[in-house]
Amino acid sequence: MLTAAITGAGDTVEKNENVPVTPQEIADSAIRAAKAGATVAHLHVRDPETGGISHDTELFREAVRLIRESDQDVVINLTSGGGGDFIPDMDNPYQAGEGSDMQTPKERHEPIGALLPEMCTLDCGSVNFGDAVYLSPSDWLRQQAKLVKDAGVKPELECFDTGHIAFAKQLIKEGLIEGEPLFQFCLGIPWGAENDAETIEYFKTRLPENAHWSAFGIGRMQLPTVEEAAKRGGNVRVGLEDNIYMAKGVKATNESLVEKAVEILKEQGVEPMTPQEAREFYNLRNPKGGQ
Repeated sequence: MLTAAITGAGDTVEKNENVPVTPQEIADSAIRAAKAGATVAHLHVRDPETGGISHDTELFREAVRLIRESDQDVVINLTSGGGGDFIPDMDNPYQAGEGSDMQTPKERHEPIGALLPEMCTLDCGSVNFGDAVYLSPSDWLRQQAKLVKDAGVKPELECFDTGHIAFAKQLIKEGLIEGEPLFQFCLGIPWGAENDAETIEYFKTRLPENAHWSAFGIGRMQLPTVEEAAKRGGNVRVGLEDNIYMAKGVKATNESLVEKAVEILKEQGVEPMTPQEAREFYNLRNPKGGQ
């Protein structure tokens, strides 16, 4: 399963003009990525005026509508990470400082519950994320997991460090994750798990026997991680959310990154699943209604 992470929420718009901002641009880029071979389009949305982070359900709704109404099939995976960036005020550490962006579990889930995509991400713990803390307390995650389960959406269990895998397994034990779990190894993000072959192999050893997994790297490690994950039987992810260059000084598009990933996969003797194959294999909901 080859995922294209279309835009993300990082400060990348001014660094690469190919990073889509408006719902129309996000949808168009997702469609081109799907035509290039992506199985899944992973979506964030941005403020159309500023290009900055947005959690507006109506922006998600418009992007999803445009993709669904196109002639190109693709599995849709919406972020449910939402507002989780906490930077404590130095004068009052109990209070969020400038640059913080926080949402409750219910607010994070709102686009998922409203639009019912086939998949959504579920970040499985807090982590030092650059100079901020991505904050996802365990009781919040339990609330989110139950909301996702009740919506009938497949959670992609995003793990930025080893403790996140342990907590995801606890969610499974508590019945908050049903079916065969799907893990995503999020590698190389300061200051989470390192991105190397040893880390991928170790993460694999910590998974439940019935689990499926994927891995992605950021920046220059994005495409090498495709090869490392494919060698070990994992799913893969590329896209402008995680990397904006094809090579040093060469700006990427989502479709060019997908095309390169397809080449790497073919060298490993594998081809990306079609969207319908992925729906059947992972028991995803049918976007046309029903399961």
